[in-house]
Amino acid sequence: MEPKLLHFDIPDATQPSTRHRVACYQWGDPSKPTVLCVHGLTRTSRDFDFLAQSLAEDYHVLCPDMPGRGLSAWLKKTDGYNNAAYVSTVAIILRALSVRRVHWVGTSMGGIMGMLAANSHPKLLKSLTLNDIGAFIPADGLKRIRDIADMKTSYRTKAEAEEALHQRCESFGITSEKQWQHIFTHGLRVHSNGITDFTYDPAIFTVGFPKDMEVVDVDLWPLWGAISNLPVLLIRGAHSDLLTRRTALQMEERHQDLLFHEVEHAGHAPSLMDNKEIALIHEWISAKEETP
Repeated sequence: MEPKLLHFDIPDATQPSTRHRVACYQWGDPSKPTVLCVHGLTRTSRDFDFLAQSLAEDYHVLCPDMPGRGLSAWLKKTDGYNNAAYVSTVAIILRALSVRRVHWVGTSMGGIMGMLAANSHPKLLKSLTLNDIGAFIPADGLKRIRDIADMKTSYRTKAEAEEALHQRCESFGITSEKQWQHIFTHGLRVHSNGITDFTYDPAIFTVGFPKDMEVVDVDLWPLWGAISNLPVLLIRGAHSDLLTRRTALQMEERHQDLLFHEVEHAGHAPSLMDNKEIALIHEWISAKEETP
């Protein structure tokens, strides 16, 4: 099964008269319940291909590339690279497709977006799957993410770029060569002269991680009130530095309908490409879809 590629013209957050194009992959039958999958900071929608192919048997699955990633346009005004603007982008896509409710699956940044959406669009989410992100994000993990901003994104050869991307994604817990080749295919862009780039705009870091600002803990507990009314599947990489086990257990204690699952061979963030996690998510969403 192959997805259908859709494009949407989205108003810029700070200058609505200007628009940018956002790509979104659509899997399955649009008449079925919708699952929305949202990727992490420097990733793309194609990270979800293995999961989406499974879910598409029973669901309509949407996987957008956030602005500045994948096949979506890079923004001229970098202040549009922020989570609130991304949630607005998702809302526009869903309205255009007449989708009123979704099961939200979010990895890292995509999970933060899901928590924000649960608060700003309280009737939108049926359930929320958080992949290695939670209600408290420690500064140490964020410093590692900030350090990525100083890494190269362009390489002389495809082999060099693949090696660099392999190092960046080593904590995903990827277990097969097929999965690595998928990461390389959709995470790199090869030019005619052999120069190979990562498929994200390096400017996404200038807003989230300004060099002149100290990196501090991020407390998202104020968002938890709205989320406590939603079924939550919380997935954590056992070696994660962005979602500590302590935070995960606190989230579990403060929620009446939260399932906590740890991926032993992963850090930040589990790839969701392995059959075990795919089956877990598919079965969990199906159980929540059947619950009145």
